[in-house]
Amino acid sequence: MQPTGPVADRVDGEERKQLVKSAGVIGIATFSSRILGFIRDIVLARLFGASAAADAFFVAYRIPSLLRELFAEGSMSAAFIPIFSEYLARRSHRDAWELASAAFTTLLTVLTGVSVLGIVIAPWLVPLIAPGFGNDPGKLALTTLLTQIMFPYLLFIGLSALAMGVLNSIRSFAAPAFSPVMFNVVIITSALLLAPLFSQPILAVAGGVVVGGLMQFLIQLPALRKAGLLFGWRSDPGHEGVRRVGRLMAPALIGLSVTQINILVGTILASYFPGGPTYLFYGMRLIHFPLGIFGVALATALLPSLSTQAAKGELDALRGTLGFGLRLIFFIIMPAMVGLILLRVPIVHLFFEHGRFTAADTQGTAAAVLAYAVGLWAFAGVRIVVSAFYSLQDTRTPVLVAAVALAANIALSLLLMGPLRHAGLALATALSAILNMAVLLVFLARRLGAFGWEAILRSHARVLLASVPIVATCLWIAGLGVWAQPEAWAAKAVMLIVGMGISVAGYVTVHALLGSDELDFLWGLVRRKIIPTAS
Repeated sequence: MQPTGPVADRVDGEERKQLVKSAGVIGIATFSSRILGFIRDIVLARLFGASAAADAFFVAYRIPSLLRELFAEGSMSAAFIPIFSEYLARRSHRDAWELASAAFTTLLTVLTGVSVLGIVIAPWLVPLIAPGFGNDPGKLALTTLLTQIMFPYLLFIGLSALAMGVLNSIRSFAAPAFSPVMFNVVIITSALLLAPLFSQPILAVAGGVVVGGLMQFLIQLPALRKAGLLFGWRSDPGHEGVRRVGRLMAPALIGLSVTQINILVGTILASYFPGGPTYLFYGMRLIHFPLGIFGVALATALLPSLSTQAAKGELDALRGTLGFGLRLIFFIIMPAMVGLILLRVPIVHLFFEHGRFTAADTQGTAAAVLAYAVGLWAFAGVRIVVSAFYSLQDTRTPVLVAAVALAANIALSLLLMGPLRHAGLALATALSAILNMAVLLVFLARRLGAFGWEAILRSHARVLLASVPIVATCLWIAGLGVWAQPEAWAAKAVMLIVGMGISVAGYVTVHALLGSDELDFLWGLVRRKIIPTAS
């Protein structure tokens, strides 16, 4: 039974079903990774708190982390998937394999050179990223060493991103989505088992980052072999497909990942505040939990569908898929945004305030969470909108808009960092993401025409109304005095879980009463999964 109502307008039912199914697989895998990521962060917070070593690590880690976002969840997929999908649809399997192999060989060569160069220039690069560390030679030296250790992560995450692009193009989402799980397992193991053996324990964690990146690549090789697309050595940088990917990828590094560039600006300026880099890191980690599970999952599943529709010239279907994606992402992200804003202190306190992570660190991190969460809907939505541009092989528009948003972020950061300190930097990142999203929507509407604005606005109105029970419940939970008291962690966890459960139940109930198309659609998918299983 196909869903009815506005959500079904102009979207092929089977395509939409496949889209949400794929997003579900990615979401489950990403959820597993985020859970392990939280465990990793809890371990690091307990061991290092917001100390100088922690600041040094998170600034040094910003480079591979930024590159991970750019490649694994950004430009590599955005540039490679449309071209590779075209090869799969219009050419032979052999042609597709040759493109993948040529891209692999080119990427391996380039990234090896860049990694070596990064290690060499790290003593000059780090002062640019962390100018505030200049007054502490020991902290600056440690940051430089950590950067040199972690720079090869770029090589492995780049190859992992290429493997991810190939597998996502053939709708094989499980292995790429589960690969970050290995990354977190390696870092947790390094922190707990190897760090105590080092005179500077943080060095073991840095080594774990590199090994974890390698594991992310290796875990995807069996799926590539099964699909008959395992990379071979093909030194052909002039390959027609590789050149096309390169032309799309270069501007995509800016256009799709303006959010990450904004975060890098925040890191540079945060180095002037003791604990600032650490607070911003943990704050963004909490934002990445719903963003990674839902925003990245839906955008990753959406891009192959949009690319296929664009390649076939099915613009009506493309508009429908895009409108559906925007409705569904807001339906899911808004409750997470409200919850993070209102429960920021209880969440940070419960997860991180252990060992060397103090109550003052909780307040500093919670301030960053509040500021970042203001733009959570834009962080998620911009991934959907940019996917539409790249499915049309249009990289110019996102680049121009990204330049405007980046300039706005720098100006807002300088304006807000004085009165709000590190939280002002986070708020500037959120506001620039909102600007980026708004301007991209205007240009996309001009390019494609209307893609269901009335349905989108009706959906957003229902979401806002259904969020009222979440606000009431979260205010009650956050107002309890237990969050200022030590210990009683189990009782606090139960309170937080119960509060979240009540919030979700209230949210779903209101949507059911309002006849939400998104809820009906998702519930229909659940029923189709359960009924065949039961029978």
